[in-house]
Amino acid sequence: MNFEGKKCVMVIDEELPLGIITNTAAIMGITLGKMIPEYVGPDVKDQTGHEHLGIIALPVPILKSTADGIRKIRERLFEPEFEELTVVDFSDVAQSCNVYDEFIEKIGQVPEETLKYFGVAICGAKKKVNKLTGSMPLLR
Repeated sequence: MNFEGKKCVMVIDEELPLGIITNTAAIMGITLGKMIPEYVGPDVKDQTGHEHLGIIALPVPILKSTADGIRKIRERLFEPEFEELTVVDFSDVAQSCNVYDEFIEKIGQVPEETLKYFGVAICGAKKKVNKLTGSMPLLR
């Protein structure tokens, strides 16, 4: 697998409670796996012969920002310059729903500019991802 020139990051609101931060990362990670399955490596076996499902084959740094900073990144991601990137966002509307049908109904009634983004995951050309997130610190 050659991922030269590719990058994948998550940017999460550092002011959220730890449980919401981890939930945000998990949800976005599952969706990334669906959207870019070629980034997931093959299943492997340990020395004992037990199988372990493939994991993503390149690092995914988790960066920190504020809700306002994530909103600004998300707005830029709607620009044509970034249309080739794979983007997953997770918002207050999504987090408030217990079943997917509820999310479908709610999100259709909410203008984008009123969403509070908890996080955004971005994968694609390294130069474009860096243009958006290159100076952001790691979430620790």
